[in-house]
Amino acid sequence: MANTGATVDGALNQVHVQQIECLIVLAEELHFGRTAERLGFSPSRASQLVSALERRIGARLVERTSRRVALTRFGAQFVEEVRPAYENLAATFLRARDRAMRGSLRELRIGFNGSVHVQVAEAFRLLRAEHGVTVALSEIPLGSPFSDVVAGRLDATLVELPVHEAGLTVGFRFPPQDRFLAVAADHPSADGGRLHVEDLAGFDLLRPAGEAPDYWRAAQVPPTTPAGAPIRSGTGVSTVQEGLALVAAGEHAMLVCRPLAEEITRADLRCLAVEGLTEPSRLGLLWRTDRTTPQLTALADLLAGVYGP
Repeated sequence: MANTGATVDGALNQVHVQQIECLIVLAEELHFGRTAERLGFSPSRASQLVSALERRIGARLVERTSRRVALTRFGAQFVEEVRPAYENLAATFLRARDRAMRGSLRELRIGFNGSVHVQVAEAFRLLRAEHGVTVALSEIPLGSPFSDVVAGRLDATLVELPVHEAGLTVGFRFPPQDRFLAVAADHPSADGGRLHVEDLAGFDLLRPAGEAPDYWRAAQVPPTTPAGAPIRSGTGVSTVQEGLALVAAGEHAMLVCRPLAEEITRADLRCLAVEGLTEPSRLGLLWRTDRTTPQLTALADLLAGVYGP
């Protein structure tokens, strides 16, 4: 059985699509001259293609005389069996070529951190319903917001701004959100409900772990308070859930945006509003500028519609 399979695979490797195409057209025209004219080459080339296919299959497919061309019974059966597969292959190729010419994709690979908000999920649903494009989601490390897009592993990511990287486009900027400090439920500040930005100097804040540029790191976890007091930040985390687990253990705190703070239902955590921060939290949908596609811009437009002006 193994030898037979190897022989079949070897035969298939030697059969060219052009040979199949030539035989199918010949079955319709029953004339090498008209077949060659339809396919754009000489009658001798058409004859060579059919002969090569016959050799690969090991049977005569066409009867040739000086007066007529006809399929053998074996040839007619083969054409009947192979035509649907050829037509499916040709249609698939044409669709792929059309998508390539239009920069079209049937699926977008999107990176995110933590969770996907309800409005974002609605935009993804509309993208599929209105444009026939699905979304494959991948959670990316907190501190590596640009790496997967730059490397081409993802088509776009939903990441915290700012973005100053050359070659990246921010297609949509989400509405700014207030920032909160997640602390353990038994922390002395937990019952206050809010604190001032200068109070951050008294906490050990978790920071995103990864290869993000310094300007981005500083925007997520400021190194000092506005008054210049240093803010400790000695521990890095790769995911939101990792960070929340460490916060609940009582040794750290973590800055989070309002939507995430509202989603946290753990009894061992509290989220305190932070007053006096110079910059709010803000997400962006970003992609490589040289890989902009109609599907990405359509997603950006849908997000704009979902979130409104």
